[in-house]
Amino acid sequence: MEQRLRNRILILLVIAGVVVFAFISVSGRQPVAKISAVMPKRENLVSSIHSNGKVEPITPYTMRAQLDTFVEKVAVVEGQPVKKGQLLLQLNVKDAEAQLAEARSKLLRAQDDLRAARAGGRADDAARVTGDLAKAQAERDRLQRNHEVLKRLIEKQAATQDELSANDLALAKMQSEVTRLTAGKQEFGRQVTLDGSRSLLMVEQAQSAVAALESKVRNGHIVAPVDGILYSLPVKMGDYVKVGDLLLEMADLRKVRVRAFIDEPELGQLEPGEPVRITWDALPNRSWMGKTEIIPKQVVARGSRSVGEMLCAVDNDKLELLPNINVNIRINSKERKNVLAVPRGAVESEGGRRYVYVVKDNPLGVGKKQLEKREIQVGIADATRYEIVSGLQEGDLVALPGDVEPRDGMPVKVLNTDETVLQGHADE
Repeated sequence: MEQRLRNRILILLVIAGVVVFAFISVSGRQPVAKISAVMPKRENLVSSIHSNGKVEPITPYTMRAQLDTFVEKVAVVEGQPVKKGQLLLQLNVKDAEAQLAEARSKLLRAQDDLRAARAGGRADDAARVTGDLAKAQAERDRLQRNHEVLKRLIEKQAATQDELSANDLALAKMQSEVTRLTAGKQEFGRQVTLDGSRSLLMVEQAQSAVAALESKVRNGHIVAPVDGILYSLPVKMGDYVKVGDLLLEMADLRKVRVRAFIDEPELGQLEPGEPVRITWDALPNRSWMGKTEIIPKQVVARGSRSVGEMLCAVDNDKLELLPNINVNIRINSKERKNVLAVPRGAVESEGGRRYVYVVKDNPLGVGKKQLEKREIQVGIADATRYEIVSGLQEGDLVALPGDVEPRDGMPVKVLNTDETVLQGHADE
């Protein structure tokens, strides 16, 4: 009897549990997640790239010391506008001027030697060699004539054999002298040719030395190559500078460019001619406009970043942007007008695909809602929104991220956190 009673009680409890579960399921009284939602809206989107960069002159002029010397005079101050040809610095070039005078003297001597060599040798030396040979030849010819005369006189017994022998001995000696002087003249000619080549080389070397020293002397008198701003002057009067030391930097700063450091993932969005907005923290209320010019062709390491260096031309008529300052960059790479858009936070990614959770009516309860996971196609994006290419329509209600992780089919209750966006859903 007791066993049958216990079985009846157990059966009643099971039936009661089933009834309660069915009642809750049908009535929709199970716990429901509370979420915020938004409707896609038609908006104008601008896809921007934000980064940092550095200002630099388009055509900088850098002056460096061309000799080891002292700064004798500083005629300008840093930041000063200067005119083309205006004196900027004067270096001490007295040693260079003395060396230049000596080099010019050597050049004159070398040029004189070259002219003499090309004229056949120095006039006095050439005259002496030629005169000695001519005299010897004349004496030889005289003795030769005497030889013939004496031979005829001996036949007539008007001269002796001893006189002929003495003449022939003198003739032989003079012929030897003529041979020696002829060889000497030939050697003189060869020497003149060698001296000409050597003198030409010496002239060229002396000309190079003079040109180098003239450049040093000129470089001691440093003037502005163009109109511009002297933006760097690291030396002062009395400083000792060595060859290659930086003296000053200047440029026309009305036109500058910005070297923008674009992170590698964003390089594919860049195109020439896109508008660029530049801001500088030192002048927070000012901005400058420019355009992209040179798109990066390689990626380099910059600290912990991998970036491409893009150049942007910027108008700097008021001379407010200074060389080497760090600035902020915003590049408006793409623009779409009147496109359907949703907040970026509402879009999730999975396996290379993007999707959202759309709020739909729950078939198990009138006025109740549940989530539907839906794949979408997106276009451009700005800092807060995605362009919707397909998958959503105007009037759809899209769940926003919250404390509860959404899932397909989840029952939800929409909170009206934005009445302008969720208009028409106040009673849900």
